[in-house]
Amino acid sequence: MTFRLILPAVAAAVTAASGPALASYGFYVGKDLSETGGVLIGGTGEEVSSHWLEIVPAQTHGNDATVSVGVTDEASMPGELIDIPQAAETFRYLTMNYSDYQGFPAPLTNGGINQHQVAVRDIWATNRSDLTDMTPNPQRGPQYSDLARLVLERATTAREGVELIGELIAEHGYSTYGGNTHLIADPNEAWVVWEFSGGQGLWAAERLEPDEVRVLYPGYIEDFPLDFEESEDFMGAPNLISFAEEQGWFDPDTTDTFNVFDVYGPQDGRKARTGGYKYMSQADIEDELKEMAPVSEREMMDMVRDPRVADDEAGYGQVASLEKGTDPDMIQIWVAPTGSVTAPFIPWYLGVQDVPPEYGMHRYLTKGAASSFLNPDYQLQESTDFAGRTFKQVLYYTCSDPDTYLDPVVSYLEGFEEDSFEDQEWVEISAQTLIDNDQRAAAQTMLTHYSTGRAMEALDLGETIKDALGVHIELSGAFRDPETAQINDPGGETPNCLASANPDKPADQQ
Repeated sequence: MTFRLILPAVAAAVTAASGPALASYGFYVGKDLSETGGVLIGGTGEEVSSHWLEIVPAQTHGNDATVSVGVTDEASMPGELIDIPQAAETFRYLTMNYSDYQGFPAPLTNGGINQHQVAVRDIWATNRSDLTDMTPNPQRGPQYSDLARLVLERATTAREGVELIGELIAEHGYSTYGGNTHLIADPNEAWVVWEFSGGQGLWAAERLEPDEVRVLYPGYIEDFPLDFEESEDFMGAPNLISFAEEQGWFDPDTTDTFNVFDVYGPQDGRKARTGGYKYMSQADIEDELKEMAPVSEREMMDMVRDPRVADDEAGYGQVASLEKGTDPDMIQIWVAPTGSVTAPFIPWYLGVQDVPPEYGMHRYLTKGAASSFLNPDYQLQESTDFAGRTFKQVLYYTCSDPDTYLDPVVSYLEGFEEDSFEDQEWVEISAQTLIDNDQRAAAQTMLTHYSTGRAMEALDLGETIKDALGVHIELSGAFRDPETAQINDPGGETPNCLASANPDKPADQQ
């Protein structure tokens, strides 16, 4: 496959700018522009952390049950944990957990998908420094991961998820590293929710249109009606506009539209869609996706795999098509166990009952692993191969010479995925037939056997690719020893497979 490279000249400058780390992408294609007629979403998380797949069962909780939310005094913007009431019932959901980000307590999540087909993606979004400066110390309230998890646990629609975030912030506050967004979708609609730092309870939400494409890196909202409380397409904190007026950031006498990005976004001259981040702008990718319409799951995978998006920072990749009438056990999400540029998407169903230990928690990149010994409770799981580590090795081999290795590696991954696509008809017809005949447990067993089987076949493929690349590099004399004593990146560009791009050069010099 061919990757088109769009490299904004300002990418390096923005990346080097002060503020919170740049992390996580989100892609939305409305149901009018998707091949299946369902809402199509994709994304990747970017954290220096171990990542593992987890399917959390539906649970019931006592009247006095609570859940801990917030951040500790070790966070980049210090806070303290608080307990808030837990819901009486929480829903089944699938997620990729991870072990550390900005000092936030583990396990963390960027979202996933639940039994009501509510999908959540967490995406970074900086706000103006004035808000960051006025954030209380310590701050209290749920943070980005808490909000994503609570929506998965409690929301039956995307709109409910947005309303839940607003209620949680109003009642308990909000803890942040400097602002954040969530993409929340279901088969009918999708929303972008932007939560702001500052301790003022500020948030805004925009409903995305069915004929719209939205790329979030960072997340953004622009034009917002002054009478948003009268609209079905917008939601926000009651003081969203009045607070900006009080601060002198917005004058309603000069315009009848409130631009959320211009008012509450970073005040450094960058624009919402074209500021330049890494090797792409949101506008460029949005235009590409529109040109593809009707967009397929295959094409969304290609976008999430695009080396402008997936590099060493990508902890995983996800793609899901949200379609009306899907049985809860048949809800599917494609997940790559680490950066999908060199890792295959594996089809997981929500009816799967067990995750192979190779895809569960391991010590590789887990916070504290370098300063503590293994908990004996994990000795058997740790004895297994770890998919995240295997495909990281494939990434490093491939990115050492992407001109030579990237296309062959991607072709193997795509071949694996095409086999999975071809399986979908018989798998889904068989499982749905069992469900329709009151044999749900048998359907769950079948889905578990299929998805875990494909996961293990994916790991076998990764080992084969890794070994083949290692042998080729060794025999060709391309292996080299490190030239420095520092194994950890001091803050430059992470390994990437952009064969024709130099991150240190402006775009017009590529």
